[in-house]
Amino acid sequence: MGRKILFITTDQQRYDALGCNGGRVARTPVLDALAASGINYRRALPQSVVCMPSRSTMITGQHVATHGVWMNGVPLPEEAPSVAATLRDAGYATALIGKAHFEPFLDPFLRFTENQLGTTGDFSKIVDGHVHRGFDHMESASHGGMGNFHYARWLMQNHPEAIGMYYRVLDMSLQVNAAGGGDTGGPQVHDNAIPREWYHTDWVAERTMAWLDSLPADADWFCWMSFPDPHHPWDPPASEKHRVNWRDLDLPEGYPADRARREALLDDKPRHWRMWYEGEFVSNFEAPASWVPKTLPDDQVREINALTHIENELIDEAIGRVLGRISERGWDDLDVVYTTDHGELQGDFGLLFKGPYHTDSLMRLPLIWRPAPSSGVKAADVSTPVGLVSLASTFCHIAGLPEPEYVESSRLPTSDTEARGLGHERVLTEWDSVLFGKIVRLRTITRDNWVATACLPGTVHDGTEGELYDLSTDPLQHKNLWSDPSHRATRDDLLADMWDSLPPASKPSVDWQATRRQCDAPV
Repeated sequence: MGRKILFITTDQQRYDALGCNGGRVARTPVLDALAASGINYRRALPQSVVCMPSRSTMITGQHVATHGVWMNGVPLPEEAPSVAATLRDAGYATALIGKAHFEPFLDPFLRFTENQLGTTGDFSKIVDGHVHRGFDHMESASHGGMGNFHYARWLMQNHPEAIGMYYRVLDMSLQVNAAGGGDTGGPQVHDNAIPREWYHTDWVAERTMAWLDSLPADADWFCWMSFPDPHHPWDPPASEKHRVNWRDLDLPEGYPADRARREALLDDKPRHWRMWYEGEFVSNFEAPASWVPKTLPDDQVREINALTHIENELIDEAIGRVLGRISERGWDDLDVVYTTDHGELQGDFGLLFKGPYHTDSLMRLPLIWRPAPSSGVKAADVSTPVGLVSLASTFCHIAGLPEPEYVESSRLPTSDTEARGLGHERVLTEWDSVLFGKIVRLRTITRDNWVATACLPGTVHDGTEGELYDLSTDPLQHKNLWSDPSHRATRDDLLADMWDSLPPASKPSVDWQATRRQCDAPV
């Protein structure tokens, strides 16, 4: 028998969401206990700050340039490697329950397997002689009751009245909705009358336990439990709003209350930051195109943060129930790995949602690995930067399998001492997007308490702009040292290392120069 693996992900969660990472509002005792008895990674970073590229990195162990999912809406090829398939071939039962998102959500013609399964209610499909993505069982959910997902199907069959209780993300013209609600009218804030037991967080936990209950006691299993929260819209069950009163919250540390101070910070960054703030340049997937960040008042920041804290508490409690069921089964040889795909601005710099902004709001992620007691691994904090690209090799290591040839990073280290020996020194993050005719391309390296981001040529950048931050003295990333002559040598060294370390694009998906010529127009 091998060690069981419970892989838990959330969607769009900040590092400081958890008590063990300095969070002071949401109560997360289950995750705090896992961190205390396991390894808490203090500087874990994604390879992309949007969903589909980041999740594709998790399952393939590859950088964005290699697996080719350079932005939301670009499907992970069916033939792409999958650590779930590797584990399944080694005898593991495999499941993914909750949000997958390796393929586009908007799929009215059901071209993609994930949407086909959700529509038919089937849990697996053979594609080219192989189980899809290597999962024996896939049971899908997204935020709310719409879409081609098992959760939406379950709601329709059992509680159809609940579908209309969720916030409607797309308006009648299929544009991302900017309508607000709640007490402050914040964008994508909504009072959701759904009973907690019907909400997708509890549904994911219940369906996970049902799948685990179906397994024999001696099974080796890999279960990816993937919660859709705390991704916007912010509409947890209204019955839970008593948990956090937004009126009692301080403003986030990353949100300067003084408007002049906020705008000065934005002006110190590449141009696309201030341009989005003013509503002049929207290059953010899933952010409402008609919403202008400059209009965000303090109380909306407070309410959105309060609702996010509530969603994080519900996730923690759901995880506790699943771990309790696992304990009842006597599966003590269990490794638990917890993380998210990317962060959330959540008011920092006067902004919400996500986009081409490579700072800690979106880049610094919670990552906890609680090894099985039989591993002999001691609890530790690891400060060396690590990437989600290491997850696939870590799962194989737990299962006692050799590192797959397709992965591009070794397993996660269990200490800072071990990190260098495993080759952990730098983490690379990429952004490419073409949205509303606007091109933004970023490449970032995190190393030695520095973060350097190069803005490649696009719609508003000519290749000379960028960002450079010293995390040891400027953890909020307020002082951009990119053009500071006294730090030019550090900047150039980091960028040289980044270009040397980035894998070449395996199959470039976009002719950026041609696209730029087609898109060139006043913004």
